[in-house]
Amino acid sequence: METKIKPISLDSLQEAKNIIFSGGVVAMPTETVYGLGANAFDDGAVKKIFEIKGRPNDNPLIAHVHEDYDLSKIIDYDPPYAKKLREAFLPGPLTLVYPSKGRVSPRVSCGLDTLAVRIPSHEGAQAFLKEVNVPIVAPSANLSRHVSPTSARHVFDDFEGKIPLILDGGECVGGIESTVCDVTGEIPVILRPGLITREMIAEVVGDCEEYTLVPDGGKVRSPGVLYKHYAPRCKTLLFTCENLENAILMYMRESLENKRVAALCEEKRISDFEKIGAKTLNLGKNQAEMAMRLYRLLREAEKICDVLIVVEPTEKEGVMRGVMNRLRKACTSEDVK
Repeated sequence: METKIKPISLDSLQEAKNIIFSGGVVAMPTETVYGLGANAFDDGAVKKIFEIKGRPNDNPLIAHVHEDYDLSKIIDYDPPYAKKLREAFLPGPLTLVYPSKGRVSPRVSCGLDTLAVRIPSHEGAQAFLKEVNVPIVAPSANLSRHVSPTSARHVFDDFEGKIPLILDGGECVGGIESTVCDVTGEIPVILRPGLITREMIAEVVGDCEEYTLVPDGGKVRSPGVLYKHYAPRCKTLLFTCENLENAILMYMRESLENKRVAALCEEKRISDFEKIGAKTLNLGKNQAEMAMRLYRLLREAEKICDVLIVVEPTEKEGVMRGVMNRLRKACTSEDVK
């Protein structure tokens, strides 16, 4: 199969629509990361998503719809506070988990009675979703547990020859996946942190909890909460900012073993590594930059080094909860120093 990368146009949207309604898979841009899209009503197409990605079959998918789509077609109950959240943040990087009507393929929610729904703000994503006018399940367009893609080229690197079309919408500006928020209870509960923070949600609806761990024996209600995720294909060692000296020593130790080593850290830590002549990757100086650059730099790292030394950013709250969530999942527990 030839994999084509095409800019979003009337012709490429028509081609994408034909693929979707033929039971195929199309990669699409969003403001956060690129997604691997299929018709949520087509059980065979949804199955292809899991097969192409190598995705565990207990990891649910998110249904993407355009801003004018009638949610009552697919959700069973729409609490008043969920409407307030949509008015405040959507279209945008927020996924809401509703009680499901069971109309989509049962593979989408992995047997749960809920459905995660997102309305992306990316102009190209909206054009595609309006063209097909059906919910499109679209997990990140990367091989399972690999670094999520923020460009069409990243998608091509993982899926050349496996999918027919990648709609090129440019570089993603958000950089990390959407916040996932459960709205099936009395108050919203964040299941996966992202660009829309707990504080932002609480300001709109009065309260919000955050619960990103799955209890023993519990079922996964959101993507991105199990397994090692977002990992580059190189050894990745994560250090706290308080352990900067240990990170520098590790860099020197790995370098002495003739390994290609790089250091990933926030801008204000770059000079500490440059003093020893280290190869550095600048994560940025503020929350927005760090979120936007994270996946691009992790993918760059796997091409230029054998060992990546990562120093956690100083700030941990707000959007950085989402950044830290991804960083920690990119490293195995024994890597954390």
